[in-house]
Amino acid sequence: MQRLSESDFDGKLAYIDRVISPFQVYPQQLSTLVDALANRYGGNRSDIIRFAIPPRHAKAEEADLDTSFEDLGEITEPDLSPFSAYQHGESFVDFVLAGNTARAAWQVAPGDDWAAAIAALGTKVALDGRGVLVVVPDQSDVDMVEAAFRKYVSAKQVTVLNVSQGPQARYRRYLSVLVGQARIVVGTKSAAFAPVKDLGLAVIFNDGDDNLVERSAPYVHSREVLTTRSAQENCSLLIVGHSRTAETQLLVSSGWAHDLVAAESTLRTRMPAMIAVGPYGLNFSRNIAAGSRPAQRGASTSSASAAQPGAGTTSLDGRAYQAAKSALDRGEPVLVQSPRKGYVPTLACAKCFTRARCRHCNGPLTLPHSQEQAATPSCAWCGKMEPRFKCTECGSNRLRAVVLGSERTAEELGRVFPNTRIIVSGGNKVVEEIPHAPALVVATPGAEPRVVACKVTEATADGETPYYGAALLLGAGALLNRQDLRAGEDAMAKWMAAATMVAPAAKGGAVVISANPGVPVIDAFLAWDVVGFARHELNSRREVRFPPAVHMAAIDGADAALDDFLDVAKLPEHAEILGPVPLPENLSLPGEYDTKRFGAAQRLLIRTPLGPRSELGIALRAANANRSARKDDLPLRIQVDPINIG
Repeated sequence: MQRLSESDFDGKLAYIDRVISPFQVYPQQLSTLVDALANRYGGNRSDIIRFAIPPRHAKAEEADLDTSFEDLGEITEPDLSPFSAYQHGESFVDFVLAGNTARAAWQVAPGDDWAAAIAALGTKVALDGRGVLVVVPDQSDVDMVEAAFRKYVSAKQVTVLNVSQGPQARYRRYLSVLVGQARIVVGTKSAAFAPVKDLGLAVIFNDGDDNLVERSAPYVHSREVLTTRSAQENCSLLIVGHSRTAETQLLVSSGWAHDLVAAESTLRTRMPAMIAVGPYGLNFSRNIAAGSRPAQRGASTSSASAAQPGAGTTSLDGRAYQAAKSALDRGEPVLVQSPRKGYVPTLACAKCFTRARCRHCNGPLTLPHSQEQAATPSCAWCGKMEPRFKCTECGSNRLRAVVLGSERTAEELGRVFPNTRIIVSGGNKVVEEIPHAPALVVATPGAEPRVVACKVTEATADGETPYYGAALLLGAGALLNRQDLRAGEDAMAKWMAAATMVAPAAKGGAVVISANPGVPVIDAFLAWDVVGFARHELNSRREVRFPPAVHMAAIDGADAALDDFLDVAKLPEHAEILGPVPLPENLSLPGEYDTKRFGAAQRLLIRTPLGPRSELGIALRAANANRSARKDDLPLRIQVDPINIG
């Protein structure tokens, strides 16, 4: 907002007759940021402002907003030694603490507590009088970072911002950031807009997580918010992760940011033993018949196997079994990462492998977990039971489990290790922490519990963080075979998040993945070559001209809406139009789209060579404004550089 002597508005202006709040909640720094993002994403300022600024709450404005950063007295000197293990790590820290602007992609090495390191660096920056902003994907990460900061500063000095807070609390905390009371801010995606005064350090963790993308138009990514702020406010930026996205690699390869990676010798010392076994070496029950009853835990499976080849049997590669057994014998937990929750979430014909579909709504058939009833497949969409399945392609009535869910995996592991405690984490039952004790932990990606020391043992007496003794990564094919541009990148992120929780090889730690070597992502994972895989992924995107190697916009809507949009759009030179094609089934419909009224939704892709980031967005924004002026009410969704292209 600006005060000008003249206005370019042709209509009648009204006087401002009252000011309802003494706070300028939309300061100039935020206005500049919103303008840049609106141009970048082809969106409306109002949509971004609605997300960036919480609704006003009058009661919150009555709170005492002390702008002083209270005296800490004597505190423990923040431990910055973890950065010494990284090439140029010490010089990066010194540069930031000297008040300079540095940007780096920090590849966290196994064994390092990234939250503790960020808290130490952030505390030093805050003590020097500058602001710190840390953006993470979810609440568990917020809790971890906040706890790390609390080792150095009081609760009052760490302000948490997230959408789960009540209206009064959220607005009160926003005001505390606005007036400069909050010097250290930690939060989820909305916190990226927090108007931190004199911002000295911005941090984003795991930028490949789609929780960092706003779900409503214009679908702003928190990484783009912070990179824009770094350029506008001259603040240091640290992109942190166990894996790396192609977008982050582009920033490094272009020279805008630099690498912060550990030496290869450091990685070899800290990483667990990495083992790949054939995809069937870690799989359990494969074939089932519609209406068959699952074998009970501990029951003999020979008769079931005779009637149903592969049913009720457990296949566990010798190396995987030995890794798990050795960890349990040492008194350590074992992590088993299952790609899907539930019992058997995906079924296919056992003869021709065609996906099993519901005859009523064409939804996917699944096998619900039921120890009391016969295992009858049901539809994941409409819930109807399918006791008489027949394949539409070959006529077979036998079903095959494409992917086993976490519950069925836990059931099968209970047969292999009958006297071991089994913990299941995922879906609505996420376990945050487990004790450092023998247990099999079956978790879906992102729901892996942290291991905490329940008592002082030989493994934890020296102050080291307790780890899993081994990890079994199931269903690699289920993650890699998705029709998604980022399938390999997402799979690497999920595997690395699990592998970093395992003890080093010198202490017996091992990671076993159900995949064959030879695939680039598998080879990179086994070698712990995260940066190399990010380079490979970026080069692959350049070959096929997909983001981030180009700027791309996905426009979804009815045929008529897409035609009208192209008629009024003045696209940049060298813009290439792809499609339209039917909207991929795995993507949601735009807005309140009615397929009965508008027909099947279509997707149009527009891509332009890399250049000014806002050029394509400005063109899309102008075209959309033209549509609105013409009162074109056909639903249309515009996404610039979307996470999911199809």
